[in-house]
Amino acid sequence: MKENTTEQKPVSIIIPAFNEEIGIKPFLDKLQADGFCDRYEIIVIDDGSVDSTAEIVAQYPVRLLKHHINKGYGAALKTGIRKAKGEKIIMIDSDGQHDPATIPTIAEMLDTYDLVIGERTSNSFQVKRRQSGKKLIRVVSEYLIEQKLPDYNSGLRGFHRELILSYLHLMPNGFSFSTTSTLAYLKEGYTIGTTPILVAERQGRPSSVKFIKDGSKTMLLLFRIIMLFNPLKIFFPASLVLTFLGLLWGTYGYFVAERFANSAILVTLMGVFSFFIGLLADQISILNRRTK
Repeated sequence: MKENTTEQKPVSIIIPAFNEEIGIKPFLDKLQADGFCDRYEIIVIDDGSVDSTAEIVAQYPVRLLKHHINKGYGAALKTGIRKAKGEKIIMIDSDGQHDPATIPTIAEMLDTYDLVIGERTSNSFQVKRRQSGKKLIRVVSEYLIEQKLPDYNSGLRGFHRELILSYLHLMPNGFSFSTTSTLAYLKEGYTIGTTPILVAERQGRPSSVKFIKDGSKTMLLLFRIIMLFNPLKIFFPASLVLTFLGLLWGTYGYFVAERFANSAILVTLMGVFSFFIGLLADQISILNRRTK
């Protein structure tokens, strides 16, 4: 493996890769041709590939880190971030969808912003079967954050290493690293900048995202986002509805049957308990989001 270690570089480019033997070679060729291997620290994390991805990467002047098993997209990013030496971190996919020419722009924008996201233009390539899930996540997330989201799950983005390190304990090991990081920065009031990017169709193997398998993961992600960022947004309305229904049902029973029904008491108590559970969940959420 060839590795550039002659000088400290201010920017580290993190590239997670899993079975990308077809797409990663032209991608690294472009990085090298554009002089990025000399200007930046480039780290490729081979996330347990069973093809020749690692052997191909080893031919380039980049840092190659290996996972012996496939841990997930987020886990690969975490490894790269922890091992990076640059003050600025830029993550980019290894499948050729993103144009590396945007990297200098993101690096420069990080002088102004805490997080910079490559926002996909309307004519960018997208897998249609994922759009409904993405729309659902966006609707729920904007309700929780109470503001419009940028391209929340774009795989091309830049951070300051010191800041993103303090949030790694919140980041999942799976595909939702991008979504969670966007919401964390928004929720904590950090400044987010965007730059337009054109995303092409991925090269090499088909996407590993499956509709049924990852659809269930999307639902779990929604619950995780709710509990992590704003549980009261769910618990408080639920407590109001349950309490109102319980009192309404009990009042109806009192005037019609001259008794406050046991079921009405249970529903009312569920509403009260939901409120206090929401308060507790909100406090735990705040403690979990504290930087470490």
